[in-house]
Formats: sequence, structure tokens, C-alpha cells
Amino acid sequence: MQNEQGTVGMPSAGVLSAAHRPHELALQFPPMSNTEDRHKRWRLTSQYMEHDGVPAVPVSGELHYSRLPRSRWEERLRLMKAGGITVVACYVFWIHHEPAEGEACFDGNLDVAAFVRLCADVGLDVVLRLGPWCHGEVRNGGFPDWVQAAPVAHRTNDPAYLAMVERWFNRVGTELDGLSGPDSNVIGIQLENELYDQPRHITELKKLARAAGLSAPIWTATAWGAADIPEDDVMPVFGGYGDGFWVDADAPWDPTFREHYFFSHEWDDPGIGADLREHFSGNGAAPSRSPSTLYPPATCELTGGMATAYQRRPWPSGKDVAAVANNKIGSGSGWQGYYMFTGGTNPPGGLQESQATGYPNDLPVFDYDFHAPIGAAGRLAPGFAELRKQHAFLAAFGARLAPMPSTLPDNLPASIDDRETLRWAMRSDGRSGFLFVTWHQPHIPLPDYPGAQFRLLLDGETLIFSRGGLTIPAGTIARLPVNLEVAGVRLRWATASAFTLLDPDGAPTLVLAAEEGIVPQLCLPEGTVLDGPATALDDNVYAIDAAHPVTLTTSSPEGSLAILVLPSHLADQAWALETPHGRQLLLSADPLWVGADGRLAGRSQGEPAVRRYSAAAGGFENVRIGRTKPEPLRRTLPAERIRAAKPVPASFGSLAGRAAAPTGSSIDDLAAVYAVDLGATVLSGEHTELEVAWAGDVACLVVDGTVVGDRFWDGSPWIIETNDAGIRPGSDVRLQILPLAKDAQVGLPAEAQRRRDAVAGDLVSLDSLDLLQWARWSEEPA
Repeated sequence: MQNEQGTVGMPSAGVLSAAHRPHELALQFPPMSNTEDRHKRWRLTSQYMEHDGVPAVPVSGELHYSRLPRSRWEERLRLMKAGGITVVACYVFWIHHEPAEGEACFDGNLDVAAFVRLCADVGLDVVLRLGPWCHGEVRNGGFPDWVQAAPVAHRTNDPAYLAMVERWFNRVGTELDGLSGPDSNVIGIQLENELYDQPRHITELKKLARAAGLSAPIWTATAWGAADIPEDDVMPVFGGYGDGFWVDADAPWDPTFREHYFFSHEWDDPGIGADLREHFSGNGAAPSRSPSTLYPPATCELTGGMATAYQRRPWPSGKDVAAVANNKIGSGSGWQGYYMFTGGTNPPGGLQESQATGYPNDLPVFDYDFHAPIGAAGRLAPGFAELRKQHAFLAAFGARLAPMPSTLPDNLPASIDDRETLRWAMRSDGRSGFLFVTWHQPHIPLPDYPGAQFRLLLDGETLIFSRGGLTIPAGTIARLPVNLEVAGVRLRWATASAFTLLDPDGAPTLVLAAEEGIVPQLCLPEGTVLDGPATALDDNVYAIDAAHPVTLTTSSPEGSLAILVLPSHLADQAWALETPHGRQLLLSADPLWVGADGRLAGRSQGEPAVRRYSAAAGGFENVRIGRTKPEPLRRTLPAERIRAAKPVPASFGSLAGRAAAPTGSSIDDLAAVYAVDLGATVLSGEHTELEVAWAGDVACLVVDGTVVGDRFWDGSPWIIETNDAGIRPGSDVRLQILPLAKDAQVGLPAEAQRRRDAVAGDLVSLDSLDLLQWARWSEEPA
């Protein structure tokens, strides 16, 4: 693994050193957003973004309005904002809007204008990924069939093709009339997607979009795969997936995935979309490109999860997702963008990517959960809490962090197989900064790293910590403050992650989050007084017993500061929410957000348990919750098997060596069928879920004789929102589970594969079926 800083391949031992390196080039202000398409809140520099004149790190998360019921939009958006998302990215799928030529539809959950307005109401900016070719695991990449079949040179400047695009862009522009411009929350427009060798076409698309009345301070194009894009017209944006469905079923963990578990100043990912690029070799040796010197490094597709194809079915853990994101921040990211952040469901009609429509992979007809931080049914995945901690950090410290260049350490991992050299990086301004540690990767576990001691060469100072060396447990994903000054008090270093800043009534509180297995240590300058439950070590270093939240008071001649240290298990429940009363720190294991009335709201299983930090009380106090209706419940449902499964073939066909998914008729013929009695409770409440634990190949949900949902098995539970699935009183509800043949050529996560291996023949099981009714609540008025 090669990088431009440091010595490659030295063994990990002794002091871990890095010297601050300033930006190599002077700060520039590109025409985009400065002299062209100026915006009242956002502008670009060559090193960072600015929001209201202050450096900032935007955090975008993908949500597809056309893959969600309109009734779910607001809750999902408020939950995204509570998770630290500041910008919503969304494809505008042409095939969803205009399946028949001249009959474009923008009502219901296709009302893109209503979606943009709602984002504004919630306080979120928007990036429209306009396409017209989008990919997004959609048939024809988002082209309607009539466009795909047209005798034109698609995705080029063929006048006949451009005429079709012009009509479409004009239609979108009419819908969004008045919703873009210098006052708008539409701050970005992406043109095309994964287009590698048509820079003039991207320039032409921008002209057509502008002529249609669409504008934004930031125009982007995906730059992975060494894409040739016109940098004067668009900002290159990058991605990073730690695993993917697009490699062969039996392929080992690909280098293009593994690279993202290291800090690096290389931003290209030649693996994304590699199955659609003929020139890609599949071995990680494809050409790459770097960000433009006009713009900061920016991402639009960091892994929020991963889609499940029939032939390969990754299931990233929360830490898998968080590790990639933390590495990008430490590597210098100026914009964090996730794909997906909120999952969804494909419209009916076979609009998914499939071998039948020319793709190498079959995707589910309906399921687009993506294992996203917010699943298709609204259930939070573990990645949500992991990313929420990082986003709270960016919200609180982004103004300091954004202008800071990234410095890689002197000793770098020798290769992607190096499991001994610690993976870390520093971002600093020469005096202060943050040290990023990511000691986690999937598939090939890392050992604990013993005796870590960091030596940081800053301007005029050498900082060494921690005392006695630090054991960094496997799984650590940390953001450690270095010479952080708040309210006149300087924290020289800490072995707990910076989480957020609170400022209740002008009394600042710095919140740190302990990392599991690491005792928090704080180092303060000489002359700084610390009061609270801390053990003095030496040289103004203090150890904190963080079994419970600990509040310390520090004071110096220049000011005073409270420091709250959260134990690691509570950090996973911590939310830093922006409310009308300022930023608040809350603890909740269940979903939480700020409602339209400015009060806290959420949903819970069982009695809501939400606590708010009070600086006056020096601890957490219960939030007063209004009455919950209906009562939450969880109960196991009976499911009668009304037909046993039949033997299944090892293959339902293939394309280019990749297994094809079974057809609907094959599932009807061969699957086990279970009749589900949901009872009357299914319609009580705004959010009711079926949680299906099962094993096999493919499962389908059939309501009143119509298939409304499907899932490829990867070992994860299948969560279905019953109201959204169309289940009504008296509905006939059935589950079909197709067995997984012993010899089927599909790649599974390790745990699922172990279960498969433990069965002598075909695998088919309905393990459990639970009904969960969530209670909606809101905070009582003060």
C-alpha cells in the first residue's frame, strides 16, 4: 500500500510518530459557488466547504423518495437529521417518473418538489442526483424502457439523445420551479453517474439542466474508476465500500474493498461499478485519479451498508461501516456522503437491476433495505449509532477540523495484509488537532495493539502520549483531541474520543466518549486546576474511572470548562440534537428526533427511557414523556406451514458465470408456504413491524395473493412494516421460503455460511415470526 508520506513497511514498534504537514497549495476560491451560482449559505474553497462564512464538513445521506411511502418521508428525514445528516442526497429516477413516454408522474411519493420542500421544513439541504443515467440498482440505470430502446447513442452528445434528455430535464425543472437558486436548500446537483470517458457530455448536461431552470452552488460528478470529468464544470466526488455485491460469489475479500480500512490520501475506488466496466481487471490494479486541486476531497458514496445480490450477499456490521467513515475523515474528507443512509422498497413492476435487463447481477424485485443505518422499515441498524458519534463530532468541531490538512504517520502499513502496523492519522493546523485511530476491519480480524505511544511534531512543540503506552483493543474507532482549546482551557490530549460541545447558558461543556477497553486519560497544561473524580498520575495527567458518566471542572487563568466523560456503553446511546433551546445531549436506546414543534419525539419498544444532560444538575435527568398511544408490544405469531418445500435445483441459470435468481414461478412451485395470523393489532399504531427470522434462499411476502416484498437470505432478520406492506383487516398473509440448495453458487456472510454448512441438504427454516408494535411519543410541554 503506497502513500505519499512516510516510510512504507516498517514494523510496528515503539513510538508512533507524525509531523504536521501544512497544505501544499495555497487556498483557492474556484469559480463554482464563488463567481458562478453563488449561494447565500454555501461556498467552496480548494481546501474545505464554508457554511455561513464558517468552515464546515457537510454530511450527506442517501434517501430515495420514490422508494418510500410519502407518509414515511418526514419521520425518516427527522431521524436522519437526529443522526447527524445535514444534507439529503436523492436520485431522480426517470424510469420511476415516466415509464410511458409523455406520461410523467409527480404525485404521491414521486412528488420531488414536495420532498425538497419537506427537507427545507425539517432543516436539511438537498443534493439532486439528476442523472439522467443513475444506476442505483435500477433497471436500465434509470432510463425508461422507451429511452433504453431508442435508436440513439445513449450517454453521449448524440443530438437525438440530448433532445430526449432536454425534455426530461425541462419537466423536472418545471416541477422544481422556484426551488433552486441562491436561497434554496438545493445545494448540489449531480450529473450522470459512473461515466468515465465523456467529459464533454457532462458539460452539455450541465447546460441543459441550467437551461431548464435548475441551479446549485455545487455541481458534481462521480470520479471513481479514473473518470475523465470536466473539473471546471463539476466537482469530483468519490466513494468507498468495504465490501460489495458486484464481485464473484467465491471471490476473496477484494483489494478495492480492503484499501478503505487504511488511512490514505488516495481517494479513487476503482472497484465501484467494476462489473459494468469492461476495462476493469478485477484485481485492484485499475487506474486511479486524485481529487482536483480546485476542490476539497469529497465523497458521495461511503458505505452506509450494502445491497444484496442473488449471487453475493454481504452484510456489513456497524463497525465495518464506521471504520470506513472514520478513515475518510482522518484522511482529510471535506464532505462525508453515504450510500445508502435510509433503505427503501422498489416500486412494483420489475424495476430492479437484473440479468434479464442486461446486468451481471440479479437484485431483489422489491427489497432495497441495503442494510442501511435506517432500514427500509425504519428500524435502526447498528451502523446508525456508530456513525451518529462521528457526526456529532463533525457538528461540534467541523469549523476547526475542516481547514486542517491530513498528515499520515511516519510508519505506514506495508500492504493491505499488514495486521501489525497501527492505522492512524492526524489532522491539525500545526498547533491543535485530532488524532484518528481505526483498528478494525471485517473478514480478517486484527489483534489488540499493545504499547501505543504517539509522538506528534507540531509547530514549535513535540507532544507525546499516553503515559506508559496504550493498549488499543481490536474494534477501536477513535477521534482523540490534541491541544484542544475550549473556553480558555486547553486539553493537551485525551485517550477518549471528542464527542460534542454543549453551551448551556454560556457554561461550556466538552463531552468525551470513552472507548471500550481504554481507560480515559486527560492531560492538562501546568497551572490548570481540575476538580472531580479523577486520579492524578504524573505531569498533569489524570485517569478517569468511566464506569458511569463523570463530570469534571477545569479552570485556568483564561477561563473554565466542564468536561463530561461518557462510558463507552452509553456513548452508543448518546444523541447530540439541535433544538430550539440549543444543542442538547440525550441518552436513548430507541429512535429519537426533534419534532416540528421543536419538542423531542420518538418511538419505543416498552416504556420510553430518555435522559437529558443537565449542566446545572451535573448529570442526566429523565425527559418528561407524554402519554404513549398505542401501547407497545412484542409477541410471537403463529405461522402454520400449509405446504412443505420441494427439492430445488443447484442452479436457476447463470450469466457470465454468476448465478441467476429463481423466477416467481419457480418460487411458487418449490417454496415452503406459511399462513400467518397477524390478528387485529396489526392496524393499531403508526409503526408496526413483522420481524422474520428465517433461513433459505429467497423469501416472499404475499398479501391477498400478491407478492409485495422479497428478500435474499444472508443471515439477517427481515423487517417488514405491516402498514406499508398493505396488510389490512382480514388480509390473507403468507410467507414463501425457497430452500437454498447445498451446491448453489451464492456467496454468504461467514455466520450464514456456517449455518448452511451444518445442514446435510437444502436449507429452509422459519425460525420465528414476531409482531412489534412501536409506541410513538413526544415530550411534554415545559
